[in-house]
Amino acid sequence: MLKKLITTSDGSHTIFVPELNEHFHSVNGAAGESMIVYIQNGFNFCKSDPLNILEIGFGTGLNALLTLMCSLSEKRTVNYTSIEKFPLGKEITDQLNHSHFAGEKGAYLSDLIHAAEWDLPVKLTEEFTLSKIKDDFVTMRLPGMFNLIYFDAFGPDKQPEMWSESLFRKISASALPGAVFVTYSAKGTVKRALCSCGFEVSLLQGPPGKREVIRAIKKD
Repeated sequence: MLKKLITTSDGSHTIFVPELNEHFHSVNGAAGESMIVYIQNGFNFCKSDPLNILEIGFGTGLNALLTLMCSLSEKRTVNYTSIEKFPLGKEITDQLNHSHFAGEKGAYLSDLIHAAEWDLPVKLTEEFTLSKIKDDFVTMRLPGMFNLIYFDAFGPDKQPEMWSESLFRKISASALPGAVFVTYSAKGTVKRALCSCGFEVSLLQGPPGKREVIRAIKKD
């Protein structure tokens, strides 16, 4: 698929896929969206340490970068597993400006993330281990049990198979009691599917351009 680099409203880059008419992040601010949906609502809210994170949709690596930044700042142990079926090429990741939004070590941390080999765990820092897995979330078996899930697939109207109840049930089976699930979507079908799979769902204020987003907690 053709992919175009664009600049969002907060100055951070995202990717536009014309074939799907879809962006990887909000055009109202890629970095801002990630900070609110995944860091504020997820990482900061979930107090587990060590923290085992599952991300559905590695994409540009923005969520991983911001999480690594926070892990270093808090000296919090994180095991970060991210699933991506179609990884971006180096010709695109080298152009991303996300490092500008990740503090003074942003460029160094971004390089660590994108240089990490796929399909094996790589210890990037004393506290942070990254496992980038190239696979199809729909058919694969999830590796491990998780405290926090970042769900960042393309939208339900673009990839409905990624938002099915059966896939949320797969996530639920790999979520520890009390695990936190966060995503940018607040669709009723998503809320109902999560509830049917053992999650208690809340709606939170969304980032600019989005009224609400979901945070759900796995019931004991």
